[in-house]
Amino acid sequence: MAQWDRLRQLSDVYRQELHELYDRDALPMDVRHYLSVWIEKQEWLRAAQDPDRAMVLFQDLLSNLDIQHSRFVQEESFLLQHNIRRYKQNFQNYQDDPCTLARNILWFLEKEKEILDRADLAEQVQFLNVAQEAMEISSLQDLERKMAGLRNDMQVWIMFPHSTLSDLHKLLDKTEELINLLVKKELVEWQRRQQKACIGAPDSVCLDQLETWFTCVAVCLFQVREFLSKLEELVGKVSYANDPVKAQKPALQKRADTLLKDLLKSSFVVETQPSMPQGKGPLVLRTNVQFSVKTRLLVKFPELNHSMKVNVSMDRYRRFNVLGNNTKALNMAESQSGGMVADFRHLVSDNDLRISLSVTEELHIVYFNTVFEQKGLSVELQACSLPVVIISNSSQQQSAWASVLWFNMISQDTKDVLFFANSPAAAWPQFGEMLSWQFLSATKRGLNDAQLEMIAHRLFGKKQSYDNCKVAWSKFSKENPPDTFYVWFDGILVMVKSYLEDLWRDGHIMGFVSKGKEKSLLKKKQRGTFLLRFSESVIGGITFSWVETTITGEPDVKTVQPFTKTDLSQIPFVEIIRNFQILEAENIPENPLLYLYPNTPKDEAFGRYYSERTGAVYPRPFSLFCHEQLVVMTVCHWSCRNTLDARSPMSCDMAQGEGLEPMNGLYGEAAGESWLSLLSHPAENPIQQITLRSSKSSVLPSLFWPCGVVKSMWTMLSIKMSGTAVILVNFSLVSYGAVGCFY
Repeated sequence: MAQWDRLRQLSDVYRQELHELYDRDALPMDVRHYLSVWIEKQEWLRAAQDPDRAMVLFQDLLSNLDIQHSRFVQEESFLLQHNIRRYKQNFQNYQDDPCTLARNILWFLEKEKEILDRADLAEQVQFLNVAQEAMEISSLQDLERKMAGLRNDMQVWIMFPHSTLSDLHKLLDKTEELINLLVKKELVEWQRRQQKACIGAPDSVCLDQLETWFTCVAVCLFQVREFLSKLEELVGKVSYANDPVKAQKPALQKRADTLLKDLLKSSFVVETQPSMPQGKGPLVLRTNVQFSVKTRLLVKFPELNHSMKVNVSMDRYRRFNVLGNNTKALNMAESQSGGMVADFRHLVSDNDLRISLSVTEELHIVYFNTVFEQKGLSVELQACSLPVVIISNSSQQQSAWASVLWFNMISQDTKDVLFFANSPAAAWPQFGEMLSWQFLSATKRGLNDAQLEMIAHRLFGKKQSYDNCKVAWSKFSKENPPDTFYVWFDGILVMVKSYLEDLWRDGHIMGFVSKGKEKSLLKKKQRGTFLLRFSESVIGGITFSWVETTITGEPDVKTVQPFTKTDLSQIPFVEIIRNFQILEAENIPENPLLYLYPNTPKDEAFGRYYSERTGAVYPRPFSLFCHEQLVVMTVCHWSCRNTLDARSPMSCDMAQGEGLEPMNGLYGEAAGESWLSLLSHPAENPIQQITLRSSKSSVLPSLFWPCGVVKSMWTMLSIKMSGTAVILVNFSLVSYGAVGCFY
């Protein structure tokens, strides 16, 4: 089902989030709705990095808007005609910078996925935490009983105002107990859940229930103040010597006011932490780039709508300024539940930082200040964001996010900006859980025990139990830069999110498994059984290994060199698996990948992901064995003048049943001579890039191979398929003593 259709079928709570998302200028909801199919089919990530591609999509967008406008003219939809015309005029502002438009649309699509993920995770959390929920429900029921008791006692006071002052003391005792529960327990637990949610935990951070409780207690305390005020008027009219009301009223008034002020000061919170549109996550801000943040008052008095002004500032350390509309009124229109909210969407942190790793360990706090004024009570309120990391260059983003992960995993002191001056170590159970959250939030599938055990083995070596092991901050993000543990882990996560999300979510990628474990698993399986694992040495690499049978009948595990995002951006990984072939000596090429571990037939496991087109739709890697070492050869798109169509094979549909035709009638030695001649003259060379690589050899020179490397190339054939040609080259390498072909 299309993403937009799924969003429209969500419950009211999540649809409201969608409305709030599109209450922005960059992408109108009308455009998203009417162009939903087209928008979801485009490669916005590629366009965000490629100006030429971005310009093509920009022009297509304007054309699609014209089509919609014509449709509304025919349907005589005057208002929609006007809106579409205005939207097109606004989009034309991106004429000189279409990449920004692509980034904006990509951001909206990612935020939509986050809404869908939250909806899915809500179901998962409900399913996985049944026992915990039972305990929480019991605790909540106890709190609700106490809240109902307070409301009942307050009603008794209103109906029978001549109760004893001792009863009023008891009422305030109950109120103080509830405030302690709300402020010191419920609110603290919510803040901790919010911290964990910021780094991927599937925890609920909804504030509606807290708002109900805070408002209930505040209303009761205002009623107490009103009663005491009327009691003071009565004492002024009728009083006598040693009147207990006159003697005790000031203390009661002071206590009621103190309790109310404490409640109000705790009721002003940051509901949505600072985040940038294109950030890896919240709490990382870049100078001169807009960010958004939302505050909320948990005491809901509709009469205060728009009357409370919230001001934003930042800590004075390094003298940061917050630019933009940094004053907003709390209002009930910007909240999905009608709460008192100030939603800041266009703030900017202004200052220039040196590009330094140490900057990513500097923490800063965004402050929000307002004044609560109601019925003669005036209280200054302040809310603080979680510590943020401010960067000045996108190259610092990864290190900054590592700092955010580490702080919010460990620290519960949300104002400790000096945390990294002496950062504590993280216990493995806590650390492993955080790593699992990264995959869970990005792909909806976390890490299982076996995968976590492999990571623990990488960090600590072989142990019977890792429960007492600890990970130091330096081990996580600073040791051996730039190849730190987090760089390795994040490289895998980015690759999975970008190219392998479906395969990972469906459980087809074992991923985190050591080479030793991999061999022990595969050697017990039938020939052709393979598994997919992440590279331990190549950042953001994935490989596959399979089991062969030697002449003596012994199992032998083979492995290809890892594929990286460069490979996967050109060829879907499932197509690599589907079409992978090897040639050893003079054997017929065959695909050795038959069964996905433990025993699922390959096509049964991956068939649903295959492209409908087969054959040479994708430029496929060629592989061969040399001295038990697998070498992978890839040839990028090329064209040959006057003889071959210059279009990329990836953009063409291949016809079936075409035969082989000799290219220019060249065979044997003549073909080899022609090949070497082309390689010797780069200006006429149809091959844009040739690379030969293996884990034990360096990359051979591109475009020209010295005679010491190339022994002979004796056949060159052209396969004509619907105007697209693919070269088949047989060659032998002196240095590797093997024969292979690329096709």
